[in-house]
Amino acid sequence: MSDSARVLVVAHKTAATPSLIDAVRERAAKGPATFTLLVPKAVHGLTRVLDPDDAPDDETRDTMALALPLLEEAAGSEVEGLLGVATPLDAIQDAINAHGYDEIIISTLPARVSRWLHLDLPSKLNGLGLPVTTVTAKERPPASGG
Repeated sequence: MSDSARVLVVAHKTAATPSLIDAVRERAAKGPATFTLLVPKAVHGLTRVLDPDDAPDDETRDTMALALPLLEEAAGSEVEGLLGVATPLDAIQDAINAHGYDEIIISTLPARVSRWLHLDLPSKLNGLGLPVTTVTAKERPPASGG
């Protein structure tokens, strides 16, 4: 499929959300594409400061295991999975440099809680010269009291 667009899908906590699944389904419907899910390594607490690359990748692998079958169904084909370094921009640049992609779909949490949006990651990705689609997960309605 040499005329197929290579789409890098970047997500972590939102990798299996309906918003991202719908975006992949819509992109697949537009024309031939192959998809790769990149999940940057999850780091928490002091590990984020001390040595994020030494953090265990169990959470990242669990996220990928949950998301890949859902994204494959949406894409209508196999979706490759990549584990990235903890810094999302570095993980994306590494993936692009190593594998080459034609476009990026980035999925984030809602603006009020998204670290990626606070870091202005979608705007920084525009500097890579590839088309970028930003998908924001829907907030869940507040639980009713009672």
